[in-house]
Amino acid sequence: MNILLIAEHDNSALNPATLSAVSAATQIGGELTVLVAGADCQNVADEAAKVSGVSKVLLADNAAYAKGLAENLSALIAEVATGYSHIIAAASSTSKDTMPRVAALLDVGQLSEIIAVESADIFKRPIYAGNAIATVQSQDAVKVITVRTSAFDKAAAEGGCAGVETVANSRDSGTSNFVNEELVKSDRPELTAASVVISGGRGLGSAENFALLENVADKLGAAIGASRAAVDAGFVSNDLQVGQTGKIVAPELYIAVGISGAIQHLAGMKESKVIVAINKDEEAPIFQLADYGLVGDLFKVLPELEAKL
Repeated sequence: MNILLIAEHDNSALNPATLSAVSAATQIGGELTVLVAGADCQNVADEAAKVSGVSKVLLADNAAYAKGLAENLSALIAEVATGYSHIIAAASSTSKDTMPRVAALLDVGQLSEIIAVESADIFKRPIYAGNAIATVQSQDAVKVITVRTSAFDKAAAEGGCAGVETVANSRDSGTSNFVNEELVKSDRPELTAASVVISGGRGLGSAENFALLENVADKLGAAIGASRAAVDAGFVSNDLQVGQTGKIVAPELYIAVGISGAIQHLAGMKESKVIVAINKDEEAPIFQLADYGLVGDLFKVLPELEAKL
């Protein structure tokens, strides 16, 4: 079997999510090739070549792939895919846009956000907001797969010695153009990669009150998250949303503050190693999932917690 893995990167460094996807790919078995498509991204290819388990790296360095436009990237992947039995990518906003197009171009189905590998053609994936786990088998000649990275350990970033080959193809569809992007800059860890996450819900009451979370997060070196209710209320931007329609996280410690525990939110953080819930409603569903629960007024508890830290 030959596996093609699509690298997630920013043209300067490999995204850690790719390392989790590599772990999933190595469980399938076979030769693993990583495709790095971008612009001025030789450093990414060199970094990917050092990842343990990678046999070969394909580098498509062209301005058409600079911003990962799905129309261009999917056409490249579909062309490069000849001879590969599996095409894998980490489940991200980029792959969710690109991989369905790849599956359509290859006229096969897609297996989304797998959480376990049973065999080369049998995988497990969550359904019904994570309340059930489906075991699915693909009989397609080519398996197009996205991986829920929180379910797999990261592969070693060092230890590999794969060769780098250049792909000369330039697939500019001409149907879309990159206009601009607005990036949120923060000194805190990235939400999906942080070992500690503290999230706030509608119980915080306002955007200003999120400062209470920030003070605790600074002491813990934690990332800030939010429930969908808090995002919908305009307390924080939607890039901080944790949940089925937001980001999936699985940190060592997850602290849920003023979050009732809607199914939509639980689907995004239930795999956390230790869950702490702070809520004044002792009947809140979040307490059924939490390892530690504190019934109390968050406006008193958070300052006390900050003082203790």
